[in-house]
Amino acid sequence: MAAFGAAILGMLVACAVRPTDEPAAQPATSARTPGQVGSAPREPSAAPARLQRARSQWVAVGWDQLPGWGSDRVAEAWPALLRSCERPAPGWSALCADALLATPGDDAATHAWLKQRLQPYRIESLDGVADGLITGYFEPQVEASRMRRGAFVVPLHAPPTDLGSRKPYWTRQQLDTVPAAKASLQGREIAYLADPLDMLLLQIQGSGRLRLSDGTGASPRTVRVAYAGTNDQPYLSVGRWLIDRGELKADGANWPAIKDWARRNPQRVQQLLWANPRVVFFREEPLPDPGVGPRGAQGVPLTPQRSVAVDPLSVPYGTLLWLDTTEPLSARPLQRLVLAQDTGSAITGAVRADYFWGLGDAALEQAGRMKQPLRYFALWPLPADGR
Repeated sequence: MAAFGAAILGMLVACAVRPTDEPAAQPATSARTPGQVGSAPREPSAAPARLQRARSQWVAVGWDQLPGWGSDRVAEAWPALLRSCERPAPGWSALCADALLATPGDDAATHAWLKQRLQPYRIESLDGVADGLITGYFEPQVEASRMRRGAFVVPLHAPPTDLGSRKPYWTRQQLDTVPAAKASLQGREIAYLADPLDMLLLQIQGSGRLRLSDGTGASPRTVRVAYAGTNDQPYLSVGRWLIDRGELKADGANWPAIKDWARRNPQRVQQLLWANPRVVFFREEPLPDPGVGPRGAQGVPLTPQRSVAVDPLSVPYGTLLWLDTTEPLSARPLQRLVLAQDTGSAITGAVRADYFWGLGDAALEQAGRMKQPLRYFALWPLPADGR
């Protein structure tokens, strides 16, 4: 993952997404007759009162202690659950087998199915603190050209062939100015962008979509670029750089404000970019389903507003979570069922999450301003007798 400082609001402390390096787990299977959502589960044993993780402790609670439980359209989270079941977390194989054979019903039936099979746990730090922080991230979509032409002069690169030859690799400034460093990027261009801040945004988020045009008037083609590595340099927030120099106020250092500053100070944009030495490299991927996001660290596609990034030492990938927070723009309650399917180097600690808003300008608005108080609950499979 790209490393992010917690220097500016929301999006610039969000995680970037990349595939997991672990081998794919086999989907759970079952010989049981397919059942409907809400059908009787295997007989469970008593759930443990506490579960211990490396960076968190989980305390068993009743369903009535989940704020807003019953108000969410939980059936909408079913596709995200099935994607997580392609790589089930330890302890989830039996439940995933049931889920893969079940037929999603309405929200009431889905609520009942979950309550029959899962135990809620309040997630706390090791010293008992249940309050934390949630930020947001999204998948950018930017205009691009396969060839260098006109305004499209900002290259987006695949990893250099000698990326592993030095640790850390060249800094962003060195890649722009040192002849040997510049030579390492020759021939590694995936596409060209018109705005260097679009390039930086893709690197901050770790993936995105390119609307590729060729200048002939033909319809643009959309492809995804996904995380393929970094130069192993530290991430330094450009928002913090602007705040420290008095260019922006701390409570106004969001992405629209940064872009506005760049429009007003074109002669200083290069200096702004060089303030962050980290560079993310990409690979191009097909886009078979425009409705789903890129693959997260669990190795499955992210689902807009149903996937979150977590600290895997606090919450295992594939865990169902109940969020209790608020929306950034309206302050309305955001209480919903989500899946832990991603991580990021800024996402550390027991009660820390990054909410995947999806694609487009509305997602950018929400993600760029999200920095909300968080409490959340893990929904973990009940132990079954004889298992």
